[in-house]
Amino acid sequence: MPANDVVHLTAGGVSLLLDCRDRALPAVVHWGAALGPLDHDELVAIADGDVAPVAPNEVDVPVRLAILPEPHRGWTGRPGLSGHRDGRDWSPAFTVTELEVTAATVVAGAADETAGLAVRLTVEMLTSGLVRTRAAVTNTAPGTYVVDDLTVALPIPSRAREILDFAGRWGKERTPQRRELVVGTHEREGRKGRTGADAATVLSVGTPGFGFARGEVWGVHTAWSGNHRHAAERLATGRQTIGGGELLLPGEVRLGTGETYEGPWVYGAYGDGLDDQARRFHRWLRSRPQHPRSPRPTTLNVWEAVYFDHDLARLTDLAERAARIGIERYVLDDGWFRHRRDDHAGLGDWYVDEDVWPDGLGPIVDRVRALGMEFGLWFEPEMVNEDSDLARAHPEWIMQADGRLPVRSRHQQVLNLAIPEAFAHVLDRMSAIIGEYGIEYVKWDHNRDLVEAGHPGGGAAVHEQTLAAYRLMATLKERFPALEIESCSSGGARVDLGVIEHTDRVWVSDDIDPLERQQMHRWTQQLLPPELLGSHVASGRNHTTGRVHDLAFRAGTAIVGHLGVEWDLARATPAEESELAEWIASYRQWRALLHGGDLVRIDEVDDTRLVYGTVAPDRRQALFFFVSTGRSEVSGTGRMTFRDLDPEASYRVDPVVIGDGHGVVAPAWWSGDRVFRGRVLETVGLQPPLLPADAVVPFRVTAV
Repeated sequence: MPANDVVHLTAGGVSLLLDCRDRALPAVVHWGAALGPLDHDELVAIADGDVAPVAPNEVDVPVRLAILPEPHRGWTGRPGLSGHRDGRDWSPAFTVTELEVTAATVVAGAADETAGLAVRLTVEMLTSGLVRTRAAVTNTAPGTYVVDDLTVALPIPSRAREILDFAGRWGKERTPQRRELVVGTHEREGRKGRTGADAATVLSVGTPGFGFARGEVWGVHTAWSGNHRHAAERLATGRQTIGGGELLLPGEVRLGTGETYEGPWVYGAYGDGLDDQARRFHRWLRSRPQHPRSPRPTTLNVWEAVYFDHDLARLTDLAERAARIGIERYVLDDGWFRHRRDDHAGLGDWYVDEDVWPDGLGPIVDRVRALGMEFGLWFEPEMVNEDSDLARAHPEWIMQADGRLPVRSRHQQVLNLAIPEAFAHVLDRMSAIIGEYGIEYVKWDHNRDLVEAGHPGGGAAVHEQTLAAYRLMATLKERFPALEIESCSSGGARVDLGVIEHTDRVWVSDDIDPLERQQMHRWTQQLLPPELLGSHVASGRNHTTGRVHDLAFRAGTAIVGHLGVEWDLARATPAEESELAEWIASYRQWRALLHGGDLVRIDEVDDTRLVYGTVAPDRRQALFFFVSTGRSEVSGTGRMTFRDLDPEASYRVDPVVIGDGHGVVAPAWWSGDRVFRGRVLETVGLQPPLLPADAVVPFRVTAV
């Protein structure tokens, strides 16, 4: 492909036009709805038509905005590359020296011989219509080049003026927030050394009022589990961009001659509505070879049942109760290793506690397997208590700045996995435990932010720590190919596409109150499909919020995800045990649909209810949920509609009421034949049942 052309990448109903002419870094001409087949002359005409006239008091040539924005071309927004060589070479001017083009990928290599720098810019169109891009910079001259920032950016049209991203905190992750895109920069920085409970997750900008069903929306996600940034920018010229990259701490990347720094993938997701955008992420994730293929097993995690009080008889009783109701995986949480009777001590001492488990974990592992369940185990490999044998033996392995320990969080510090000996120690201890007991599943926790995270006597180390964590996960999976890993980080503080390359699900939140989880599941699915979301049935009185909910609401909420139970089953009544078994049986019947269909979220006008569901790819079946999250100021909130069915097909709609009905008052149509056209279900809808606050009813929708 000559380095003087316009390239059209298209997939999944999305087009990306790149201007690669004049040996310049690729610039986006169009990113959005598919344009259909275009010949070369048409592509060139579109690119020429994108060149804006020079406005008064601006530079004398049209400003060219590359995916790696360049100040030397007149761009006054955030630069793509920020760095220097002792104060020099801070504004490079790159010339493309090679261009590789395939049907789905453009890779541009460019250099600035004066600055002694080379860059490699990769742009890929994935089959789902996602665009992903990343940049790498190489120091080609003598001396050290300090990289301060490497950020890629994608232009968005001027009609996109409303921002949606997410905030949150521990126990209330992914809280949506909206604002107008005005002149200036809307920047979201993550400086926690992990993704963060308050991460932007997906930063989107769309046409004002965009919703789940319609309204153009452009979004970005930085696939990195350490410090990172997302930004939306509008200049006085009217040019607008969204982008992201890794947030580098001072001096964190210093390139010697011939050394390269490559930033993380930044994903761009265009959609006509938020559901269309989310489905692009879901379809791509499901297409990966490492995506979980086996049915997601129902799980019992014993944390909220026993906490640190490990007792073989009690844990065995929980296993037997779990097997009786259809649980397929049993997870032993924190507290199984040496000196770990609370969260003040023992972290890092990855040996089975001989006082609590005199015969090792064998008795509980063997019993769980005899009951037909898999066995999982909790680790927190990146952390250490100061009160531990490991910290006493190797205090130099604790991350710190300027020779002082950081402030404690959850009574713990961070273990510097970038130190080869520390990495090898943790890998060996985890491998020994996993290998001895044939562990099938690891709940991988990460319970504190990385404050003053550095090498003892050295510089900042978040970048290297993040890579080391990825490498540890990857190495364990190489050693144990059947091993599954859950990303847990004080709940949902490490939810991103970087960690999901090495894990098989995320823990959405430590808060499993179903009312809170309704919103967290709704918005975490903007990035991840439900099969990757750990979703557990809570205790009757929630351990985080203190709210009391009946079992139908707890189970009906948790079923939309990777279902588990975190309730002390010994406290369940016979009726509750029977009802829970019925919910688990329903999940096992529905999970192929739930974990393979298209997400549908209905735009609602009443904030006390939610309607959402999953539609099979062939649109022959669907599962929808009608949820009451409070009490409206009116007694009837209007008809519920089911979207994205085949408009010409007829469907039977079957309500699913498990247990004693839990206060559900049925509408008249439930007693009829319940068959409706898809077009009717979407445009007219049906009267919903009357529900008390905090209740859910599933509906099976089947083509007839």
